[in-house]
Amino acid sequence: MASGVSICAGADRQREGICEASGSRPDGKAGSKSCGRSYGSACGGLRIPSGCAIAGVISKKGKSIPGDLIVRSMTTMHDRSNGLGGGFAGYGIYPQYKDQYALHIFYDTMEAREACEKYLNRVFEIVNLSKIPIRKSPKIINEPLIWRYFVSPDHNRLADSQLDEKEYVVRAVIHINTNFKGSYVFSSGKNMGVFKAVGYPEDVGEFYRLEEYEGYSWTAHGRYPTNTPGWWGGAHPFSMLDYSIVHNGEISSYDANRRFIEMYGYKCTLLTDTEVITYIVDFLLRHQKLTLEETAHVIAAPFWSTIAGKSEEEKAKYTYLRNAYSSLLITGPFSILLGFEGGMMGLNDRLKLRSMVVGEKDDMVYIASEECAIRMMEPGVERIWAPRGGEPVIVKLDSLAEKEAAEQCR
Repeated sequence: MASGVSICAGADRQREGICEASGSRPDGKAGSKSCGRSYGSACGGLRIPSGCAIAGVISKKGKSIPGDLIVRSMTTMHDRSNGLGGGFAGYGIYPQYKDQYALHIFYDTMEAREACEKYLNRVFEIVNLSKIPIRKSPKIINEPLIWRYFVSPDHNRLADSQLDEKEYVVRAVIHINTNFKGSYVFSSGKNMGVFKAVGYPEDVGEFYRLEEYEGYSWTAHGRYPTNTPGWWGGAHPFSMLDYSIVHNGEISSYDANRRFIEMYGYKCTLLTDTEVITYIVDFLLRHQKLTLEETAHVIAAPFWSTIAGKSEEEKAKYTYLRNAYSSLLITGPFSILLGFEGGMMGLNDRLKLRSMVVGEKDDMVYIASEECAIRMMEPGVERIWAPRGGEPVIVKLDSLAEKEAAEQCR
């Protein structure tokens, strides 16, 4: 396991003239009352300067973890969010459909659903579809239609596209989110799913009945918007394929990051800086084939003065990464938690301006904004520490780590 850290706290600020309680969006598109979308909730009252709460848990042996464990951890950090967004990502939760992509989709209206499903039927083979089960609550209001589809790319269309399977799915997701008004795909990985809403995270967990799910890893987020409106699509986690991001911080490099990543077909449409981190991770890991460590050293690149003190081999590597991907350096205070198939990674900014704590017991690893969240999940946690800024904490399933080690030995 590498040392380092990252998670989430306050990466969004209310824009002037935007009513966060209504969930309205400033561009008149998804989320604004003018276009009919009513994603919203009552505003929180207490203001916490450092913003959001994040948490994650993983069993390295792949043991099943009930969803209500991560929900309970978020109750201890209630005051780090203000009711304008909460969410969770679970891995290993759909073993019966592990070979299909699980698309979770918000719809404004039945008409939006019908239009989107026509497209889905053209480009995918739909194995199963249903509403995502929810538990009605007065604490979660104005919910959209929330549907789930287990799909595989249409064999003939995939062959004609000359794309690999993952790129085919990514392009379909971006096409829906960009061109289908009133439809938003917020989760698209295999054997994983994102569940998010406008509300406090513990209420969101109850709303989605997460106690009925089990997975080997979970991440969670409680939102405290600081520069964007609170609406259903803007809640964390943000996801693309099996990558999911929860984030706490303020990205001052957002415009430079967005301009670069949109040159490669991604579209930032959700009015929050966290969205661009998700696409950066997908681009570096899937397209550029970087390792998790290399990706971390692009996002939170060492200072030039730090690189100067490295060995010649390390100096050459870090210099290359800084020069080749200079537009993907994320500046400003942040901590992020990345979930992926078979593992989890935490990362802080280089100066560690956002809190993150890591705990361990047996095969379990916990990461959170505050130690109290870890102790809520495991009162007998055996080791607690705070990673240094800019150094990733990478946790993988034992089975994945063993497979990668065997491949390196060949």
